[in-house]
Order: sequence, then structure tokens, then C-alpha cells
Amino acid sequence: MGSAQIVHWRSKFNPARAALAGLASPVMWSETPSMPYQPKVLIADDEPSIRLMLETGLSLNGFRVTSVRTGREALEAAASHQYDAVLSDIYMADGGGLELVDSLRAADRRIPVVLMTAKASVKVAVQAVERGATDFIGKPFEIAGVVALLRRHIEARREADATSIPEKPEEEFSFSGLVGRSPAMVRVFKLIAQAARSEAAVLLTGESGTGKELVARAIHDFSPRKSRPFLTVNCSGLTDTLLESELFGHLRGAFTGADRDRAGLFEAAEGGSLFLDELASTSPAFQASLLRVLQSGEVRRVGSTQARKVNVRVIGASNAPLPKLVAEGSFRPDLYYRLSVLSMDLPPLRERTGDIELLAAHFLQHFCDPGDAPPRLSREAVGALSAHDFPGNVRELENALRRAMALSSGGMITADCLPPEIASLRRDGPDVAELERKMIADRPSMEELQRRYLLFTLEENGWNRRRVAGVLDLDRRTIQRLIARYRFQGAPDLEEEADTDLGQDSAERPIDTQ
Repeated sequence: MGSAQIVHWRSKFNPARAALAGLASPVMWSETPSMPYQPKVLIADDEPSIRLMLETGLSLNGFRVTSVRTGREALEAAASHQYDAVLSDIYMADGGGLELVDSLRAADRRIPVVLMTAKASVKVAVQAVERGATDFIGKPFEIAGVVALLRRHIEARREADATSIPEKPEEEFSFSGLVGRSPAMVRVFKLIAQAARSEAAVLLTGESGTGKELVARAIHDFSPRKSRPFLTVNCSGLTDTLLESELFGHLRGAFTGADRDRAGLFEAAEGGSLFLDELASTSPAFQASLLRVLQSGEVRRVGSTQARKVNVRVIGASNAPLPKLVAEGSFRPDLYYRLSVLSMDLPPLRERTGDIELLAAHFLQHFCDPGDAPPRLSREAVGALSAHDFPGNVRELENALRRAMALSSGGMITADCLPPEIASLRRDGPDVAELERKMIADRPSMEELQRRYLLFTLEENGWNRRRVAGVLDLDRRTIQRLIARYRFQGAPDLEEEADTDLGQDSAERPIDTQ
């Protein structure tokens, strides 16, 4: 058995994945659980001893290795062959690995490039990351650590390729900055359209971070008032005097610090809309003043007896349940009824988890410079995000993705880039391991093992044959032939689709491994 077919004795053998890998190749080769094929790695280092150690160690662990001595030779090799990862020394005789990173990134911005050096320092690590290196390790190193590092980056890229989220949300799933396609968000979109046609006051409720200001702006943007101002004020933390001054204006000398006459936001928003957030935090005295303005359509600046007519649509918001506050006596019922002519309760993110991938794509595109492609989320990262309950709702998701993008490399976001409380929810480990143990518990034949593992992978990926083909490193035609061969039930018109897509190719690529 050649070196590429040997696995280090400490590595775990996964017979299910190995069985399926054998369908695509007449030679069965041993592998580790996370690698359904032999990854190709390019090594660039001018030290013969380092190259020999890496060649031997990686080959023994299932990698196909090409090693070169210089950056120029590495570029020539990368130009003529496709590699799954590059492992390069930073300092070599003909130049640095940093320059190699630049050239490799220009050709393929998502290929994992790991740099290594005996002169490890914070400065060098920062330079490596700034130039686009995926990771950085110092010499000397344990070969087991290098193997684990390469496996993690290669598998993460393959998962991103096979199951990436849309790079740009569909236009029909966004509405004036709001993103979603869940039934709950579709209802919100409909209510926005209805509210925009009306001149009535609107009350928005929902947990913090659900997008109340975005909804208020959308109502304004789609209303006849869209060409006039849209102004916002957060009512929490302001005294009655300051809040009334901010909204209604004041005369010079009306209170300490009022050194000149000043118009309030009601006057500044003339003809437009005024968004009042956190209304539940206001005092009964201010609530009475606001009610008077809503009823009369007039404001009086603080310290003035003269009323001024205003034409402003008020959109109120609260993250506290106002009906409960009304019942408790801390919020005026007449103001509540005046504001809630049209009311809208925004759903928390945990009740529309199907929108998380779409929101992620929206935010990642938004974070990028114009013309730049956004990074992708690995399947593991998507699973962790979907499992989190997001008490901070969309705002928490946005901040988590901003952090993840800052920590990502190679155009891909893995679960490790997410905040710890989210990354810990990744869907991996014990559950899958237990399923695979049960799969071989009765010592099935190789043919039956192939059938079971393919069915498991199809169900795990929702019968998406293109995704399954990427996960198993098989082409889609092979997946279709296997489905027809085993007569799986679960996807409509499988045999018809196989016949249509395969044609005469099915005779050219036999699936028998015996």
C-alpha cells in the first residue's frame, strides 16, 4: 500500500465514508472521519528537514503532498495544479511567504493559506492576517497540530462551497431595509404597506432589537410624506423638561441653559413623520403633554403661551407591554388608545429562525466595501446561528456577524469566528458519532453500508442532491445513479430526473466497486 493510502495509527477510520468514497474511485483508501477524500496540500519551505517532516507526516495522515523550496516554485505549482491548502514558510531564500499569499489570493481568494515561521511574534502574526493568511503557526510545531489545523480549514471551505448561504438576498425578501421571508415578516410587510396609506398614528411594539425604527422608516418611506423629514427621538433617560424642549422647542430663558429660542422636533418634522421610541419610560406628566399635541395638532414651546400648528405623523414604539402598563396605572390609557389606532407587534428573531441565513447574507454584504464579495458562512456556523435564541434579536445577530467578519479569513466564516455563546451551539460531535456507530453496529455488508450512509447524508441535507454531491465529493450524476440503484423513497421523480440528466453517461461511469 502506497504512502497516500496509509493512515497514522492514531487516526480514526470511518468505514461509512470510506465506502462511499470507493464508489468514485476503483481504489479504496483509508481516511479520517472529517475527510471523505484525499486533500492536496502544497508545502513551500527552504529547509529540507521541515519539508521531509511535513511530507511524511501529512502523507501518513491521508494527504497528497507536493513540496517546493521557493515562493517562485510554489507559484508555478499553484498555476498548474489545484490545491486544497497551502502551507508556506514566511521567510524563504527568494522572498517571503507574505508575497506568496498576495499572489495566491489574487488567483483564489478563499484557498486556505497557513504561514509558518521560527520568528513568531505579534507583529508577524498581524502582518500575516493583514495580507490575507488563513492561519499562522510558529516553529517548532507538532505534526498532529498541523494535521488538525489543515483538516479544519479544508473541511470548512468544502462545507462553505457545498452549503453556502445566498451571496445576495432576493429583492422580494427585503422591504426598505427590512429582510425576511418568514410568514411573520410577510405579515409585517403587509401591515407596513397598509399603514403607509393611512394618516393615523401607529404604535409599534416588540422586544429590543426587532427593528422598530426600520419599520417606522419604511412606513414613512412608502407614504405620501416620504419627501418630508423623518426624525427620531429616544424618550428614555430624559427628564420631562429636556424631552419637552426636544420635541416642542423652548424660548430663551425658559430654563437654565436655554440661551436662545429653539424650535422642537415637531416643528422640524413639518409635513413628515416623527418616531418616538421607548414611550413606556415617559412620565404621566409628559404623556399628558404629548396627548394634548396629538389631539389639537398644536405645540407650545416651553416658556411660551403661543400655540403653533404642526402637521406631523407620530409613530410611537415601546419594548414594554403597554396594555399591562395601562392596567398597572403607569401609562395613560387615553394616550395608549390615541397612539394605537394602528398597532403592530414585531416578532422576535427566535420566532423566525428561517430568516437568519437571509439576514446574515444581507449584513455580510452590507459590511463589505462596494464591489467586494462577502465572506460565506460554513454549514457549522449556520447551524450554530440557527440554534441560538438571540435575546438581543436582529441587533445581536448583526453585531455577532460584524465580529465574525473581523475574525474570518479566506473569505469564509466558521463557527469559531462567532461569539462563544453562539459557537458553543454548533451542531457536531456526539449525535453524528452515535448515528454512525449505529450504522455499523450489525456489521452490514459493504453494499448495505454504502446504501445506509447515502440515505443518512441525503436526509441530513434535505435530499438536496447537489449539496450531497459536494459533501461526499462525488458528482451529481453519481448521486442520482445511486438513488435510482437503491430505489430510495423521499424525492419526487428521481428515476425520471436521473434518466434526463445522465443519458448515455451512465454507461461510461459504472458505479460497481467490485
